[in-house]
Amino acid sequence: MSNAAVSVRQGADRSDGPLHFALIMDGNGRWAAARGLPRAEGHRRGVEALRRVVRAAHELGIRHLTIFSFSAENWSRPASEIGDLFGLLRRFIRNDLATLHRDGVRVRVIGEREGLDGDICSLLNEAEELTRSNTRLNLVVAFNYGSRQEIARAAKRLAREVAEGKRDPDTIDADVLGQYLDAPDIPHPDLLIRTSGEQRLSNFLMWQAAYSELVFVPIHWPDFDKAALEEAIAEYARRERRFGGLVAKTAS
Repeated sequence: MSNAAVSVRQGADRSDGPLHFALIMDGNGRWAAARGLPRAEGHRRGVEALRRVVRAAHELGIRHLTIFSFSAENWSRPASEIGDLFGLLRRFIRNDLATLHRDGVRVRVIGEREGLDGDICSLLNEAEELTRSNTRLNLVVAFNYGSRQEIARAAKRLAREVAEGKRDPDTIDADVLGQYLDAPDIPHPDLLIRTSGEQRLSNFLMWQAAYSELVFVPIHWPDFDKAALEEAIAEYARRERRFGGLVAKTAS
């Protein structure tokens, strides 16, 4: 069964909430600026919000959570801010990995690792290896990630197979290309939430989110909590997911 079919089945069979939701955690800098604090403090408080939301996902029975941790475009930010973000990642993994493992969270990382500092790669590998057998929640971390770059990597792998005579190009369709993305076994998100009022995907999961329900909330990420998540899920539950088809109406 293709990823798209898995996602459609989950959407059709859901009772009152998503099995997979994705997060664009936006607004750390604006949260800090509104309080006269350095951007680094906004990022630090954003990590606290992430802890709350992972815990809430546990409690709400969500099976998959994908977070946009560091985008391929974030390299254009000032070096000092990039250093702060990487420092927070290091501390998050070192301080929280044991708790995530104890709570049954499996950590997956998508994105490009080539060119990253060796200690960052080691920490990401450690998180994945330690938690590989956990099944309670899949926490997918999009790090040094861009959706266009992910699709280009998949296309390059397929092109190489064609050039080597391992694949007939006529066999390539959307389902085949989808299997060459970074985590093809993860079902597509039912719900994608972006905080801080911005209403765009910003190169995040553009393939996987083709039929996701999008919810944009005005709250800056450091203020996002379980109540805000539940409100977004309630909005999701009110919507009809058609996946390009029609929803049959019952006679009144």
